[in-house]
Order: sequence, then C-alpha cells, then structure tokens
Amino acid sequence: MPKQKSHSGMKKRIKVTGSGKLMRRQTNKNHLLEHKSSKRTRKLDGRVSVSKADAPTVKKMLGR
Repeated sequence: MPKQKSHSGMKKRIKVTGSGKLMRRQTNKNHLLEHKSSKRTRKLDGRVSVSKADAPTVKKMLGR
C-alpha cells in the first residue's frame, strides 16, 4: 500500500517543535487590524500550541 500524503494546507500552517509539540499562528491577526488596539495585536504575535482536542487530527493530517 502506498504512503499517505500529508495535507498541503496543514503543512503550511503548523510547525512541529523538536519535542513534537504542534505550534500554530494566533487567530485574529490577519485582517481588520485597523480597529484593534496595538496592545491587542502585539499580544497576538508569536505562536501557540494546538489544542489537545485537535492534536490527533492535525498529526494524522501531517502524516505523523
């Protein structure tokens, strides 16, 4: 049986750390930023880990 292909969209959105943790971008930092305060947009910088409930699905989509 051939190997499963990993989900192209998920590859672009999720980074896996050395310890195997799944990291994603924060939400609400993509558009409509004009009315959001600078403090709020700064807090949305960086990456956060994928929720425990979603982790198995994401791992499956990444072929892990």
